[in-house]
Amino acid sequence: MDETQGCCCHKTKERSESEYKDLIHRLNRIEGQIRGIRGMVERDAYCTDILTQVAAANAALSSFTKVLLANHIKTCVARDIRDGKDETVDELVTTLQKLMK
Repeated sequence: MDETQGCCCHKTKERSESEYKDLIHRLNRIEGQIRGIRGMVERDAYCTDILTQVAAANAALSSFTKVLLANHIKTCVARDIRDGKDETVDELVTTLQKLMK
């Protein structure tokens, strides 16, 4: 699929080892939380207990989003602005609008 067919992943970013490890660690924890929720459903756990775990997973995903967004602004966006690529600001605004739905 090329970028004109809706792929949003046509750009790449080299991350520092510490940024990479932090993001992967967060995703691994979230993945574990989701597997735990599925296990609770499979074991017929009480609804409130499942909802509590869903809230925790949502909070972890929200935290991941905030960290990734901050890293993006500090690196990619700042670099592009310095390089005169004003379209990056429009891209950031569009991304923020999607995140705020």
